[in-house]
Amino acid sequence: MKSFALLFLVVICGMGGLGQKVKPKKRSNGEEINFRTKTKDVCTMSMSGDEEMKLRIECRSQGMSYWCEFTGKPSVCRAFRNNPKIYWNQIAAELRKLPHACESTQVLKTAMCQRAPTEALMKQIAAGMEPEDLANQDKSVQKTSTSMRGAGKSSVKKLGKPPILPLIKPTQHGQGSENETEAMKLAREHCWESLHGFCSYIIGIFRG
Repeated sequence: MKSFALLFLVVICGMGGLGQKVKPKKRSNGEEINFRTKTKDVCTMSMSGDEEMKLRIECRSQGMSYWCEFTGKPSVCRAFRNNPKIYWNQIAAELRKLPHACESTQVLKTAMCQRAPTEALMKQIAAGMEPEDLANQDKSVQKTSTSMRGAGKSSVKKLGKPPILPLIKPTQHGQGSENETEAMKLAREHCWESLHGFCSYIIGIFRG
């Protein structure tokens, strides 16, 4: 009787274990992997998404930067669900063999998902490149405009206020008219009538 009870308990536990679903390992999302290509391009690839994943690759080469994006559903691959980290590491390993991480890579394949459906493949959807000198030139233009503004302000400060001109005192007409009157009187007293104007002019000079 005891042996039958133990056997019944073992069967119940086994059935319970079969009823449980195997939880997939946590997927990598938002992680980054750094690598170098065959020609020593410095690259970074980042992953995002859940069911449909998005992969972005950014690289820096000699005086040039380029990027590309891939999308796909690697989650339909059972091996990816079990260990997504190994999946992305295999992709990075394949990219290291290439001279250019975005050229001739329309589709990314891995050994662990060779038999998976085609929708599991990561397919390239966009790519681009830009000279690094262009970005540096934009920064230099901003610095130049800022320095020119500073120079303009400093020149305005150096100019300052215009010099104040000395005020010229107006001629004291009252005093001058009195001198002219006295000179005319003296001219009338001591000179002929026809020479009054000349005499008053001479007397005015001597009287200051």
